[in-house]
Amino acid sequence: MSQKSLAPRLNSVPFGRMEADASVDMFSKVLEHQLLQTTKLVEEHLDSEIQKLDQMDEDELERLKEKRLQALRKAQQQKQEWLSKGHGEYREIPSERDFFQEVKESENVVCHFYRDSTFRCKILDRHLAILSKKHLETKFLKLNVEKAPFLCERLHIKVIPTLALLKDGKTQDYVVGFTDLGNTDDFTTETLEWRLGSSDILNYRWWP
Repeated sequence: MSQKSLAPRLNSVPFGRMEADASVDMFSKVLEHQLLQTTKLVEEHLDSEIQKLDQMDEDELERLKEKRLQALRKAQQQKQEWLSKGHGEYREIPSERDFFQEVKESENVVCHFYRDSTFRCKILDRHLAILSKKHLETKFLKLNVEKAPFLCERLHIKVIPTLALLKDGKTQDYVVGFTDLGNTDDFTTETLEWRLGSSDILNYRWWP
């Protein structure tokens, strides 16, 4: 075969790779735009709060202090309630029956449907363990698909890994594979956090 006939093959880039690179680039640009918008909103909010404080008298400041103390007490009570229901850790549940009980107890639930032989499930495990400690408002669970054939059929789970996002006992959204995470195994915890936040399954806040 001549050197000339080899040239197109050596210089070509597989179409699938080009498509994946374009997808990651688009995802990065969207995320960057959202972060810039959030930064602007945070700055405007801080400026507004500072201006309000400058205009307050002592009585108003005292009322504001008491209001915030009450909010802190309420938040602490809520935190204890979440912890009592198993929030704050990434836990494996043994059966489908446990799934229904866990989901019934909590408003926001992320359940990772996994298989031991799928290495991408282990990648998700690492990120979910971090987020479970950061977002006490959400319960993070994992369930082996081999122990949950009924659930997998009912929830139409065909790709592993899949995250089922449930609110008030009802399935609201899914994260199927890594397509929504930049089509890469090297996505960051923050990327997964943003994706879950976009479904309102956890309180996503980005601060500069």
